[in-house]
Amino acid sequence: MKGTHSIIKTSSKLTTFSLYQNNMFGTLSQDIEVPVAANEVWKIYGTIQLANIVVKHLPNIVHRVDILEGDGGVGSILKVIFPPGTPLLTSHKEKFVVVDDVKRVKIAQVMEGGLLDLGFTLYKVKFEVIEKDKDTCITKATIEYEVKEEAIANVSFVSIQPFVDIMNLVAKCVTQGTNSQSSA
Repeated sequence: MKGTHSIIKTSSKLTTFSLYQNNMFGTLSQDIEVPVAANEVWKIYGTIQLANIVVKHLPNIVHRVDILEGDGGVGSILKVIFPPGTPLLTSHKEKFVVVDDVKRVKIAQVMEGGLLDLGFTLYKVKFEVIEKDKDTCITKATIEYEVKEEAIANVSFVSIQPFVDIMNLVAKCVTQGTNSQSSA
């Protein structure tokens, strides 16, 4: 976990979409390689510390996170407040529907507000930490969404970039030995 390693972005970026029964379904994903063991990286992704780190270091993405229910495990509900001036979005409530410490997968689904107010019927974000070898892992972010036909223009609000920024921040924290337990 010491500091002179570089973070290597892989060329993996995937965008897909399809139309079905007047709704548009889509996914966006991207991954990066991190020169740190998967279990060490999961110590951030698998806990509420991920939200604390993002609020502290990326206030342009998330202004505040309030834990409404739970402790960061499955079923936890968070209110995510976006920075003032974020176009059309002030906040959303999300629920952790998967937190799998064995497979190192976390899925958060927006339950209220945010893009759901703009015609989306589904918006989920999945983070995966995939072991490459004992000292290297791949972190992957995937967005899955569904939007009503009449709101298809709002798909332009879906971007993988904030999640790539989060993955790069976590990679920087773990490669430079930044204290992952720091709070917001």
